[in-house]
Amino acid sequence: MKKIITLIAISILSLTSCNGEKKEVAVATAAIAVKVGEVSKNTAGTFISASGKIEAQNSADLSTRMMGYVTKVHVVVGQKVHAGQLLLRINNTDLQAKKAQVDASVLQATAAYKNAKKDYDRFRHLFQEQSASQKELDDITARYETTKAGLEGAKQMREEVVAQFNYANITAPFAGVITTTFVKEGAMASPGMPLIAMEGGSKLQVTAMVSEGDITAIEKGMPVRVLVKSSEEKLTGKVSEVSTSAKNSGGQYLVKINLDPSESTVLSGMFVNVQFPGANKVLSGANNRILVPQSALVKQGQLTGLYTIGKDNVALLRWLRTGKTFGNQVEVLSGLAANEKYIVSAQGKLFNGAKVRVE
Repeated sequence: MKKIITLIAISILSLTSCNGEKKEVAVATAAIAVKVGEVSKNTAGTFISASGKIEAQNSADLSTRMMGYVTKVHVVVGQKVHAGQLLLRINNTDLQAKKAQVDASVLQATAAYKNAKKDYDRFRHLFQEQSASQKELDDITARYETTKAGLEGAKQMREEVVAQFNYANITAPFAGVITTTFVKEGAMASPGMPLIAMEGGSKLQVTAMVSEGDITAIEKGMPVRVLVKSSEEKLTGKVSEVSTSAKNSGGQYLVKINLDPSESTVLSGMFVNVQFPGANKVLSGANNRILVPQSALVKQGQLTGLYTIGKDNVALLRWLRTGKTFGNQVEVLSGLAANEKYIVSAQGKLFNGAKVRVE
């Protein structure tokens, strides 16, 4: 009886072993189809990369030179406005009273001037006929010049008051879009206090910070490529300004790029990656730079890696230390060697030790 049980157990183990071998063969044959790339040391330094931000070429924070309560805000954030459109009104009751006083002064000075001019013309005619003395002519001439100057002064005072009305009625200096309203109706406005911020909506530019090692290769008028990080949209533009000082920017040099007009949906404030052609400069270490496509990278928390191909076509996850971004490629500082193959894309879910098939 014991022999029979022993034979049955041996038979079960044999069947289990056979079934296991069949499963292993099945797993081994179910290889994941992948596409691979090969690491090569290339001349990726033919262009310079820098991060930047899109902003409007025309922007302004509007304020006033007078103090008073805000009586009306005529616009809201996001509203499009035309040049000269009334945006905000400040209480100007005191200005209206002052203008009334100045207008009365102008009328008084005008009447005095007209009367003095009549006397001056009459005495000048009498002097020519030798019916008035030189002193009488001099006295009337002095009075005439005084009233003339008084009238001119009153007119200038009126111009000053009229100019102050411009600071009570805030208008748009150019056509654009309202980005921020800093005050509400009833709030107190004071000189220099920002009231409304606006940007020109049609012309956009990119401001980028470039390191001291790359700034000498950038020139005004240079064409550049711009990649929008959020949408991966590609734009073009030209360098419009190149700063020659990094005194107030922490060792980085400010570069501005005017974007070419397009039907793009990019908005002010979006972050971009700017690629400057570097043909005018030989970058140090350019021939030793290793680049891999961003699509091949694997992100796990703060770690970055990619799958390489090991012996017997097995996928191996390799952790990397990355550097600068050049368009859709990332510089690898360590973790990969030249002529090493890595997986660019796969038709299944990859994992460490997964069997792969190169297509």
